[in-house]
Amino acid sequence: MNCKNCANSLQTDYSFCPDCGAKVIRNRLTIKNLLSDITERYFNLDNTFLRTFFHLFTKPGVVINGYVNGTRRKYVNPISYFGIALMLAGFLMFFMRKVFDFEMDLDAFDQGMNPEFTKKMKDVIYDYSSLSFISYIPVFLIVGLITLNKRKHILAEYTISVIYSLAQWSILSFFTSMFIIAYFPESFTNYSLTALLFMILYFLYVQQKLNKYSAWQIIYKSVLFTGIFFTIFVGLIFFIMIVAMITGHFNPADFVPAK
Repeated sequence: MNCKNCANSLQTDYSFCPDCGAKVIRNRLTIKNLLSDITERYFNLDNTFLRTFFHLFTKPGVVINGYVNGTRRKYVNPISYFGIALMLAGFLMFFMRKVFDFEMDLDAFDQGMNPEFTKKMKDVIYDYSSLSFISYIPVFLIVGLITLNKRKHILAEYTISVIYSLAQWSILSFFTSMFIIAYFPESFTNYSLTALLFMILYFLYVQQKLNKYSAWQIIYKSVLFTGIFFTIFVGLIFFIMIVAMITGHFNPADFVPAK
């Protein structure tokens, strides 16, 4: 008999392929074993996704250093994990627009923003949410390499910690955002602003687990990281606005407050 996954020759008493690790399937597919397979893959507390999710909170250094050092099967790889995060972010945008018919309040500070500007901005946020989230990667990567790299990780290695951190926070934010939209929609804009701060705090927590700074070192480096991050972040927003005006998405009149 041969493995259905890799075609390797198997002995009849094998339960798993010694070459690729695939389970030997002897029976036809039924509803019962289909449900059993789904439960085992996605709801079993020992499956790789849940293990990755919980361990990125309790011991992120083990997950990240493990992948960097060659442990590739125990946890979901960073690219796949980031893909799951992007998929959930897409679902969130769909639910906000189509299911909850959610109206995002961009004038959270009552500055009398132009309605035409807020409408265009909402469309940009909905249409480019995944792209804007991906743009966090180079920002965290550059600032992190400058301020939080005691272990002297090279670019590729540090990228792993950034991707895992952002993906983890995005997956958690999917559930908290759904809860806020469903029960406290008027608070979503304020929640989004605080969520950015907590995303930074989680990244700092991960870097502390990886680098083992002293108390004073992590305080100093956290302040330095946050200051540089928000400087680049604000600069990036202005750059995007300029590009948006050049490409015709916005015009100067959109920025004039409503009377």
